[in-house]
Amino acid sequence: MAENERENGDGSQIRHKNNNDEEIVVGDDDEPEVNYRGIRAMPYIIGNETFEKLGALGTLANLQVYLTTVFNMSRVSATTLLSIFGGTTNLATLLGAFFSDTYFGRYKTLGFGSVASFLGLLVITMTAVFKGLHPPHCAPEAAQCVGATPWQMTVLLLGFGLMIVGAGAIRPCNLAFGADQFNPKTEAGKRGIDSFFNWYFFTLTFAQMVSVTLVVYVQSDISWSIGLAIPTLFMLISCFLFFLGTKIYVIVRPEGSFLTSLAQVVAVAAKKRRLKRPKQPWLSLYKYMPPKSMNSKLPYTDQFRFLDKAAIITGGDEMNPDGSAANPWRLCSLQQVEEMKCVLRVIPIWAAAILYHVGEKQQYIVFQAMQSDRHLGRRDTKFQIPPATYNIFSMLTLTLFVPLYDRAFVPLLRRLTGKPGGITVLQRIGIGIFLTVVESLVAALVEDRRRALAAGHRPVAGGGHRGAVSSMSAMWLVPQLVLAGLAESFSAIGQVEFFYKQFPENMRSIAGAFFFLGSAAANYVNGLLITVVHRMTEGSAAGNWLPEDLNQGRLDYYYYLIAALCALNFGYFVMCARWYNYKGSVENGEHEMSNKDIIDIDLDSRVV
Repeated sequence: MAENERENGDGSQIRHKNNNDEEIVVGDDDEPEVNYRGIRAMPYIIGNETFEKLGALGTLANLQVYLTTVFNMSRVSATTLLSIFGGTTNLATLLGAFFSDTYFGRYKTLGFGSVASFLGLLVITMTAVFKGLHPPHCAPEAAQCVGATPWQMTVLLLGFGLMIVGAGAIRPCNLAFGADQFNPKTEAGKRGIDSFFNWYFFTLTFAQMVSVTLVVYVQSDISWSIGLAIPTLFMLISCFLFFLGTKIYVIVRPEGSFLTSLAQVVAVAAKKRRLKRPKQPWLSLYKYMPPKSMNSKLPYTDQFRFLDKAAIITGGDEMNPDGSAANPWRLCSLQQVEEMKCVLRVIPIWAAAILYHVGEKQQYIVFQAMQSDRHLGRRDTKFQIPPATYNIFSMLTLTLFVPLYDRAFVPLLRRLTGKPGGITVLQRIGIGIFLTVVESLVAALVEDRRRALAAGHRPVAGGGHRGAVSSMSAMWLVPQLVLAGLAESFSAIGQVEFFYKQFPENMRSIAGAFFFLGSAAANYVNGLLITVVHRMTEGSAAGNWLPEDLNQGRLDYYYYLIAALCALNFGYFVMCARWYNYKGSVENGEHEMSNKDIIDIDLDSRVV
């Protein structure tokens, strides 16, 4: 039997549950506005994202080998090309987010991106299938190989370009689109959003594990044509699942350019900078809320008070009959000012995420594995674990811990703290940042042990020109990889949830892009840090920390440096977290909230 529940005393909004336990929010005219399917939409969305990641990661995971063995590119050229490709892909998410939130909406942007990614993977697969689209095979013993022709490189770059377009559209929108399926104004909806974030990263890690094992094996040991066709097929399935669920999706329409509103606040605050700030701004500032805005009404906050002047009403300011400002470049509403403050408050937290990525992604783990004993059991066996495969331990940790955290730890913490997520999102991010300090210290200790065994004349044969292989088992690298997986399960998932909840609702695709922008910035910082350390220590008395032969270097010192930077970053983050004021929360008791539609209200939201 259907169940009705009035939301407001005046009957202005009613929540209705039908026989399928689907929530429909209706307005005063009793016409359905939003039908939140919640968990019923997840098979299509999670399925789409899983196969999309299997398709994209299944190709990206082994592109460096593909370029050097099939396209006969040098390692430097291949690495440079993929670095540009990766950086451009992450930056494209900002452009995709802008078009999504401003013009097309998340559904259309995701659909366009899925098709573009499929076409990009198809083009790259064609370069492997057709002999005319790649250079002739080059034997390992050949002195010189034939490079790709301009036509062959054009086709390859076309595939890369389509993948950049696809990733730029998909990455900032998929999380926000999944969260759109839950009602953020109910406790069940909030819990559903939290669980969705956790399961999103679970499927992402599952796709990574399949990509670096089964798909890479097919590509390297069986056939590049088949190995690249498999991810392309996965991407086709992803498109099919996405469009199959169209009829049950909640599709949020874009509200126009959010940048215009932000620019208006800055411009008007600058024009009125000489005005005196009112003593009770929460009472006297200009208040106007568009009746059909998707954004939640925000209370006044005392941070960034210089922006308050944009909402001061002067004698020359005129109003329209509906109460809106006649000239928004002369007068902004308190709502616009608070939305601008939301964006500014997020930036310091985002900056802390950059060094988190630097600490969590250890660039030398593969080289450490190459100069460690990778045999399983007896050392006279031929089989060795491939160096890059050790990264699977961090992925496995994330895959196992996220469901455990979601199903066991969160309910327990929820009973103890009374918070829907068990702990605040900033506390979750902080735990992950702290774990990067522990991870780097463990990595330094393990590297010191590996190097000592290699220097103690107990090497294992097979090191080649890059140095002897230490007798230390590469399994000693597992603890730091486990810590990396735990750090990601806390901080990475926490960052995505934080950006999604703290940005204004009409900027949620931009919120999705922020995570990738942090990762892109970390890549540049990591590269710069390695270059600076290498050049500064190359001619020092203590020797180069990062030489080709790790046995002759001091990689442990480099890890200690990373640990110190992560410790400073943790201290910086704690200060930012104590200062941070969650969106929709009241900073002090001198004013009240008057709207029940505020999302994520938490009167005691500061992280101590």
